[in-house]
Amino acid sequence: MDVATIDQEYQQLQQECGQLTQAIQTFATKLQTAGDGGDANAKEWVLDLEGIALQIQQEQMQMQALLQALHDFAVNTIQQVPQAQGFASGPVAGVQGGGLLSHFMGGGFGQAMTSGIGMGAGFGLADSVIQSIFN
Repeated sequence: MDVATIDQEYQQLQQECGQLTQAIQTFATKLQTAGDGGDANAKEWVLDLEGIALQIQQEQMQMQALLQALHDFAVNTIQQVPQAQGFASGPVAGVQGGGLLSHFMGGGFGQAMTSGIGMGAGFGLADSVIQSIFN
């Protein structure tokens, strides 16, 4: 698997999370409108939706931890490849100076993992939904 494929899969995951966020926010808005209109069930369902959003947030945090662990493993593995064993002219040559590690770290996934933003803007589902419910 190459860096471009990793970045493509990461972008796809972000897009799917963004679509899920939008669908839940739309549903939350409908429930909020019905609750504001006096529907007692809708008010209860808004609270249920908040609970679901919190569960999804926990899942996203676990996904972030998994992706971070995979990222760290990949970086450590690439750094541990001995360059003196005939690899100096191979695909891992120049790992420190712009080679494979640099390429991996410079990709969208690598940057997201190392910049401290973790999963990026597409993964703030629970925060967005909860904020839209209670604002």
